[in-house]
Amino acid sequence: MMNVTVIAVGKLKESFLRDGCAEYVKRLGAYAKVNIIEINEERCSDNPSDSEIQNVIKKEGERILKKIPKGAAVIPLCIEGKEYDSRDFSALLESIALNSSHICFVIGGSFGLDAEVKAMGKVKLSFGKMTLPHQLARMVLLEQVYRAFSISNNSKYHK
Repeated sequence: MMNVTVIAVGKLKESFLRDGCAEYVKRLGAYAKVNIIEINEERCSDNPSDSEIQNVIKKEGERILKKIPKGAAVIPLCIEGKEYDSRDFSALLESIALNSSHICFVIGGSFGLDAEVKAMGKVKLSFGKMTLPHQLARMVLLEQVYRAFSISNNSKYHK
């Protein structure tokens, strides 16, 4: 059985996001063992300078790097990543599964991901050029991972 870890900066604050994520984690249980790791957001001023933003990204990145499971295929979510349709994303996960039994997705905080975290991913994933709140991105990711496994297993979920 595939192991899927999602490392995400920040806690889910809205109940609809917690409920949605919990539903997709439950559904994914048929296909994979899922582990969600929440990393504390680094605090900063209301109008942070560029150097303060870089400091936040660096500190969150250090926390993320400590939590990435050994041997996992790392897929950071970032705007410069590649966009996939659902069938291609399913094929990507299938191809990763040939070499690794563990996939680790990484979702950064509101300022993004540290370059060192991004560099760990041979594949970088983007949900498009639109900006999503990082908490919503978590639910979208879990749904798409569930959809990908459903496609691979010929489930009726994907139409």
